[in-house]
Amino acid sequence: MNAFSRRGACPALSAPMQTGDGLLVRLNPVSGGLSPKLLIEVAESALRHGNGIMEVTARGSLQIRGLTTESARSLAAEVDALGIAVRTGVPVETGPLAGIDPQEIADPRPLAERIRGAIEDAGLTARLGPKVSVVVDGGGQLAMDAVTADIRVVAVQMGDEVQWQLSIAGDGRQAKPVGMVDEDAACDIAVGALRMVAEKGREAHARDLSERQLASLAGWHSFAPPSVLPDISPTRGEIARSPPLSPTANVEPSSNVEEEAPSAELLIFPPVGEMSGRTEGGAVERPRTPIGLFDLSNGHTVGIGLPYGSMPAQKLIDLASQASNLGTTEIRLAPGRALLFLGQPAHTNQPLQDAAFSLGFVTTPADPRTRIAACPGTPACASGRIATRDIAETIAAENADILDFTLHISGCAKGCAHPGPAALTIVGGENGAGLVVNATAKALPASYRPSYDAARGIGRVAAVIRSARYPGETAAACLTRLGLAGIAEAYRRE
Repeated sequence: MNAFSRRGACPALSAPMQTGDGLLVRLNPVSGGLSPKLLIEVAESALRHGNGIMEVTARGSLQIRGLTTESARSLAAEVDALGIAVRTGVPVETGPLAGIDPQEIADPRPLAERIRGAIEDAGLTARLGPKVSVVVDGGGQLAMDAVTADIRVVAVQMGDEVQWQLSIAGDGRQAKPVGMVDEDAACDIAVGALRMVAEKGREAHARDLSERQLASLAGWHSFAPPSVLPDISPTRGEIARSPPLSPTANVEPSSNVEEEAPSAELLIFPPVGEMSGRTEGGAVERPRTPIGLFDLSNGHTVGIGLPYGSMPAQKLIDLASQASNLGTTEIRLAPGRALLFLGQPAHTNQPLQDAAFSLGFVTTPADPRTRIAACPGTPACASGRIATRDIAETIAAENADILDFTLHISGCAKGCAHPGPAALTIVGGENGAGLVVNATAKALPASYRPSYDAARGIGRVAAVIRSARYPGETAAACLTRLGLAGIAEAYRRE
């Protein structure tokens, strides 16, 4: 085992990653879930070998924190002894209810397995970076729109047939649509795109593909045999821009600020339905959170969230023990920092939610903590400069009415809890608690307050929102109107 992996790599059990509070490992069960007994045993191992903090990530992985080089080895050995099969290789992710959701357009698991097998057969695992990933989304109640990926393959109902919308680099809003294809072509094009990425080196992602490469992907399934597709690469000859594929072929401008928008020559199929990218403020609703009660093809599941994605291992043990007593047979990890409880009789759902609530878990999507991303901060993380969780709890309790946007509270400028831009970010630094507006934690703060007083600063911003917003206006829209200067002045106001 490596002593630790470089920051930015995926901290698997065999390659822990150094963080501010020791080493961190990540667990992705092949089955997608664990029995209550197995989750208890993993949590007990985390108590023995780590700092007792466990997390469920935004992508639905289980993380264990505060390990040392030696204790990480011991934990890996204990997990291995439990017989938990963990996923390796390039992540090809499906939704947490894949195959059991009655609202699913198609079961994504067979296609996901085909893509995994094709990646291995092509020898791409060793050539791609640890953060390269694929999402195969069958639709349904818990769509994967919020999960970013290099390759997105999403089921779309086209009359009596199911087609797969393939897009590149981003989440459900930002990814660039490539085409609407059948299952065979979806697998071939996905692997072909990953070959292109691999040719650029292990630091590359699909966002690094050129316009010519994207154009070749957009037209490839209509003009070339699938068997040739894997040979598309910068060194093996890119396909020139193709003639129109259909009378409706169109250009979809990119909304990803990290990428250059395609030129007018680039042929991209028009988005369909939820792939249109118009979520907040448009015709498509925000994806449903994994918190609450969901009907399944056979039974139901209860979704329970971890506040800020984190909980003491002992509380996870307590909840899993009570769930087992209520008849739960499986606990699945869900993107969105949540757990899904399956198998319990219907009449035990409310007692399970009550037990979770009493332990401090998130049991309703209306909980304001679902709108706050907060890393461990001080004292849990040596890199942290502010008590992020204390600040988050105070803001959630005092200003729930204005939290219709994402608030990021970061102990330092690394921004681990929310790498992307947020409407407001409180970030710890040498000058105290800085406020960043509409950017990432790495950006220059617009104003500062003492670290201990950050929650009061957000309270000042909240007060301005309440007095300034128009009837029916969201707090997010009001922030946009107030502008950087107005928000910064409100934050530092005494």
